[in-house]
Formats: sequence, structure tokens, C-alpha cells
Amino acid sequence: MSDESPESPAGVDPARSFGAVAEAYDRGRPSYPVEAAAWLAGGEAKVVLELGAGTGKLTRQLVDQGHAVFATEPDEAMLAMLHERVPEVSAKVATAEEIPANDRSVDVVVVAQAFHWFDHEAALVEIARVLKPGGHLALVWNSRDERIPWVRRMGDILGRQDSNTSSAQHLAESELFGAMEEASFKHWQEVNRETVLDLARSRSSFATMDDAARERHLAELLAFYEDYGRGMDGMQVPYVTRCYRAAVVDRDEQATSGGGEPSQEGPVVSDGTDTDMLLIDFR
Repeated sequence: MSDESPESPAGVDPARSFGAVAEAYDRGRPSYPVEAAAWLAGGEAKVVLELGAGTGKLTRQLVDQGHAVFATEPDEAMLAMLHERVPEVSAKVATAEEIPANDRSVDVVVVAQAFHWFDHEAALVEIARVLKPGGHLALVWNSRDERIPWVRRMGDILGRQDSNTSSAQHLAESELFGAMEEASFKHWQEVNRETVLDLARSRSSFATMDDAARERHLAELLAFYEDYGRGMDGMQVPYVTRCYRAAVVDRDEQATSGGGEPSQEGPVVSDGTDTDMLLIDFR
């Protein structure tokens, strides 16, 4: 998911507004650089929980890098497409504010293009709860590189909701997490006359337009493509992938310094070595 909530109509949960555009989202949205996925996970194979996983754009990368990945997504249509694209991943309809996992059960929590949708106070508490000691939360957004004039014009048409990474500040300011690290990676997305229209169709705002407004919006974008694209050879859209991560504060250390005994919780998710305990709540 990747649009900011202001474009969603009143009374509609924006995090669940993508089902009508799930196919366009899957066709039109860019993936993530391999290097970015590696930085987000932070090295060797881990148990990774992805929140707001959408159609599995980042999920596929994480699985291919050897991680044991489990996913949640609040929109059923988006989750159904994730099941098709990454069938080996256990996934469930759930929100970041109510994560179906036990305390200290995952090494990494990853959020791609979705953190801005969350109730940050509630979600950060839940994320800190499910992370193992030493684990971390990682956030990522793909943003078009609008230093280039024609890309800025494209943004004028498509909107810039998915370029806003300001919600990462909630992580930076949270007492539940340590110092936030940042990294960025450049990549290109190849689009053609049809998939550039999917970039427009994949916005939640598109689903709320009437038919005439949709036609005008697509016509404007197609006219832009005719000016700047290369016909059958398509167009290369430059992106900057902005990444953030921070380690969870060690609760055992806090409890011990306060005179209490650290609690022990059994994992719900696993890398498969504990057989039957493979993310029971995700079945």
C-alpha cells in the first residue's frame, strides 16, 4: 500500500481501500532493489514478519534472500494476490495494531509503503512486543526521483502521497526503539503505455472517482506518456528507495534494572526448526 490517507473519502478505512485496484497495483507498482531488501533485513537468514504486505512486492525479495517470512495485510483482495505471487509464505488478514504473534517471536518486522497508514502509538507497542531482544523494525518507501523535471511533471499528474516518508519520524521518536538508521538505494522501473496507466489505477483515490473523472485522469497521463515515453520501448522511471531501521529496546534489561524478573514467552513464528510451532495463528 502506498497512498496517504487524505485522498480517501471520509468514513472509509484507507488501509482497506486497495482491494478494488489490487491487480493494477500488482502490475504497476515498482519492486525493491535487492540491496535494499538485504539492508532492511540486516544480514543472515532471519524470521521476518511483514506488516501491510500488499501483493508481495517486498515479500518475494525477502523470501528469495533466504528469510522465513510471514505476512499480514488488512485487505483481503491484496492478500489473495500475495498468496498467488508468493505461495510459500504464510499470510493472514490482520492489522499492525493487533499482530497475531506471541511476544518475542520474530527477528525483524518490515513495513513497505504502509507505515503511514498505521495508528503509530498502538502499532509501535505491538511491534516492540513481537520482536526478539536485539530485533529491529525496518521501514521502506519507493519515491520517484523528482529532481528530474519530467519526473516532477509525472508527479503532478499521479500525486505524491507515496513519496512522503515523514511518518518514519514516529519511529525515530519512539522510546521503544533505539537510534534510527537510514539508507537509500536508486533503481529504475520500466513501464509501457499500459503499465503507466496502472500507476494511476493503483491509487486508492482512483477507485473513488466517477467514470468521467477516471477517463480524464488516464487521458492526461497517457498524453504525458506520448510526450516522454518511447512507444513500444517504454519508459524508465527513476526511483529512490528510502529505508529506515531501529532496534527494539531490550525489555529484559529494563526489567532487570527495575528489580523484576524477565519473562519468557514461547514463539508463535519460527524458522521451522521447532516443527509444529510454525506461526500457529496464521493457519
